[in-house]
Amino acid sequence: MRRGPEGAQARAAWYFLAPALLLIGLFFFLPVGASLLLSITDFDIYALGDSSLARFVGLRNYGNLVHNPTFWTAIKNTFYFALVGGPLTVAVSLGAALLVNARAVRLRGVFRTVYFTPFVTSLVAIAVVWRYLYHPRHGLLNLLLGLAGIHPIDWLGDPRWAMPAIILLAVWKNFGFNMVIFIAGLQSIPERLYEAARMDGASGWQQFRRVTLPMLAPTFLFVAVVTMIGYFQLFAEPYVMTQGGPANSTLSVVLLMYEEGFRWWNMGYGAAVAFVLFAIILLLTLVQLRLRAREAIP
Repeated sequence: MRRGPEGAQARAAWYFLAPALLLIGLFFFLPVGASLLLSITDFDIYALGDSSLARFVGLRNYGNLVHNPTFWTAIKNTFYFALVGGPLTVAVSLGAALLVNARAVRLRGVFRTVYFTPFVTSLVAIAVVWRYLYHPRHGLLNLLLGLAGIHPIDWLGDPRWAMPAIILLAVWKNFGFNMVIFIAGLQSIPERLYEAARMDGASGWQQFRRVTLPMLAPTFLFVAVVTMIGYFQLFAEPYVMTQGGPANSTLSVVLLMYEEGFRWWNMGYGAAVAFVLFAIILLLTLVQLRLRAREAIP
């Protein structure tokens, strides 16, 4: 152990960090470790009363997942939601940030508050409103479609439209958070870069492409990673709006995990679903970081 002033500073740092590290270990690493142990057992509702009934099954739960068509349906739905809804959310967030951050816009604070409000609003309250908007006979969306001569759509009852309806709701609810991050990134870009671009005769689009986008690259990476992680954990929207239906068209991996673990009490199987999702998110995050690192190399 180091002695002297450096050692005293190191010990003081550990003393300050100890409470936070203790809480992280107690409420994060310990539950994760327990879940990993559950995933290699057949822990179920009977084992809740007598833990001796939980048997070690190794990788059998993971093998059963591979042969479960419902699991692959949930994987497909989750990728569909993340790969379509994620880019849409990022694009809408960037567009809103550019509009709010524009010099010609007045009452910027009001617009930021209005756009950010859906993100902090209870999903249950939002679901009540959006279920009315999606109503097949009296909903506002179908009323607008009717004015355009388009037949009404059963948004939440048709397997072809249920997931797009969930995506539309998720984009509207979540874009405000990314918008605030993009605004911070935009305000950190030096104004002299735009002045130099204008002096060189760059148009607005050229300034956006040659100055704004490159300078926002770190912000894009953060927003993309956070959005992807959040969207792969899709649960609340289908749980509240459709319960995974119709015909499992909105069943997500997290919703499947919830049903297996807390509806059917197959805790071991549900834990295996959770760790498969963790592996998928970790892999995709590493891929995004690696691609960003390659782009940064001159």
